[in-house]
Amino acid sequence: MTEIRVPGDKSLTQRALILASLAEGTSVVSGLLHGGDASSTAGALRALGVEIPRLPPDGSPVLVPGVGLRGLRAPGARLDLGNSGTGARLLLGVLAGSGLTAEVTGDDSLRSRPMARVTEPLSRMGAGFTALGVEGRLPLRVEGKHPLHGLEWDSPVASAQVKSALLLAGLTGRARVLLGEPRRSRDHTERMLTMLGVGLEETSRDGRWCVEMSEPPEHLPGFEFHVPGDFSSAAFVLGLGVLGGSGGSLTVADVGLNPTRTAFLDILSRMGADLKVEPDRHGEGEPRGSVTVAEGRTLSSVEVGEDEVPALIDEIPLIAALASRAQGTTTVTGAGELRHKESDRIASVVSNLRALGVDAEELADGLRVTGSERPLAGRVTTHGDHRIAMAFGVLGALPGNTIVIDEPEAADVSFPGFWGLLADLSAGKGDTRGSPRGGRAGRPPIVTLDGPAGSGKSSTAAAVARALGFRHLDSGALYRALTFSLLREGVPPGRWETLTEGELRALPVSVHPTPGGFAIEVDGISVGEELRTPEVTAHVSHLAGLPAVRGCLLDLQRAGGAEGGLVADGRDMGSVVFPDAEVKVFLVADLQERARRRLLEREGREPTESELSGEVRAIAERDRRDSDRTHSPLVRPAGALDLDTTALSFQEQVDRVVQRVRELTDRNA
Repeated sequence: MTEIRVPGDKSLTQRALILASLAEGTSVVSGLLHGGDASSTAGALRALGVEIPRLPPDGSPVLVPGVGLRGLRAPGARLDLGNSGTGARLLLGVLAGSGLTAEVTGDDSLRSRPMARVTEPLSRMGAGFTALGVEGRLPLRVEGKHPLHGLEWDSPVASAQVKSALLLAGLTGRARVLLGEPRRSRDHTERMLTMLGVGLEETSRDGRWCVEMSEPPEHLPGFEFHVPGDFSSAAFVLGLGVLGGSGGSLTVADVGLNPTRTAFLDILSRMGADLKVEPDRHGEGEPRGSVTVAEGRTLSSVEVGEDEVPALIDEIPLIAALASRAQGTTTVTGAGELRHKESDRIASVVSNLRALGVDAEELADGLRVTGSERPLAGRVTTHGDHRIAMAFGVLGALPGNTIVIDEPEAADVSFPGFWGLLADLSAGKGDTRGSPRGGRAGRPPIVTLDGPAGSGKSSTAAAVARALGFRHLDSGALYRALTFSLLREGVPPGRWETLTEGELRALPVSVHPTPGGFAIEVDGISVGEELRTPEVTAHVSHLAGLPAVRGCLLDLQRAGGAEGGLVADGRDMGSVVFPDAEVKVFLVADLQERARRRLLEREGREPTESELSGEVRAIAERDRRDSDRTHSPLVRPAGALDLDTTALSFQEQVDRVVQRVRELTDRNA
């Protein structure tokens, strides 16, 4: 039996960060998701004056010094929530009662999603909202008021985001809130507020679920909270298991088992899956435990109705994927809310299933899917939606299926390392392609070295490549080449965020394979030392975090690994660029040692104490930016070898990686 853990719950992570920020005193939160949405929410809270540390990729505890219910400050720039609908809507509630004025925006997907369901009731409480683009959409200017008016609101939809936004507005605006919804939606916010001593009354009245906060508290205490694994992320792993794609029984441990989230388990049971749920404990207000599934059962079709949808809204794309492999026709209705997610998930699921040869039909508020056993092949268009990418990734991992995912990196929003974990569990049974699959079909493996600045990635990777006779791909040099080209073309750094992938691809930067690596040319001229100038160094980190830049270079990097026999180093090589690499290494080293190495390389001598102190601060800030960026953040890839090089000689760390690769090739010989 295989046991795994999934990243922290996305919904709980964002709520924990918000409530910790509004608490008085320091809160300790562990298990936080290190993904795009969580990083966007953390960044917005920092802009509002909360000193949130960078979110660690390993879920280790984070200390959040709260500023209190009245302690937020006006941001100096727009609050950019990236792709996070939860973060945007909840913070609209927080800001409504804050008395502050702020502007809130997001990426293209978030700016297309409706906000009126939140702003309308918040306006009734006294807050002001001005559309800075399309009415009812982001970007919005929020003019908070304190105190707010009390509110009784009958929501036409069961929405945890609407409910949470109104409760948070009641907290910051010291206002009574009574909300009714047609069915009970996720209750994470209610559980956390109850844990903090906030008085809430939850009742069923006249066929509607009602939540009332009659006396908002004057302050929230600091707290300790552990975020369990995200059930919605675990669902994809469980789906792979019941379809027989994991090679045996599979257990997901320390996963959230909130009953308002786990209706997917009921669907699996009705489809005929063999599963076992073992509750662990009800700590910090949230149930958790483990779920085990066994393979080998033939799945049957199922009917999913309106009453069930709120408790499995994020799992419906996966249910449709499972239905394509089940006997009979599965129908989902009452799920019109799916049209307002990161993509129109009803249209996305149906169109992609049809592209793979599945009999699927789009309904006004749902879908209908007829299963079969025939192999599936084709290309999936994710529309940047993480749930779409992962649902079809599960299908692609099954024997006989060949599926290309156009944007596999979309999964990073909620499940960093998903593709590596999928590859490990499926052991190559199917072929889900988002990047070359190294080492298969007899070609040499792909080796990735990731890690923070100064951990020795580039020098180690180059030496490993020489020892193995592989090519070395220095991803940092590619970002430097784009930076150099933009500066050479006279494009001011202030304009770089507006550049499209097409404009970036039009730059005169080219890459050519050589026996030991790749040669980079700018405008037909080979460049090397030009990429290491102080001007390029000063701007490359900013450029590397831009989504269009990472998208521009993604295919170029993957093309370098098409033949295998590659050692690639960077910050997202094993998690995004080559998630299926056979050997992944995550290099780390003590911050002081990393700073010393950088200065020694740059200056050719041991640094002074003053120089070392300045470099430590610079690297720590770089670590924070790399880990908190929305797109392709620095994370430990799933299945990576952790290699702490602090006390190792250079040759020792090279030997450790080479040994790992040779062990693999010896097993496969």
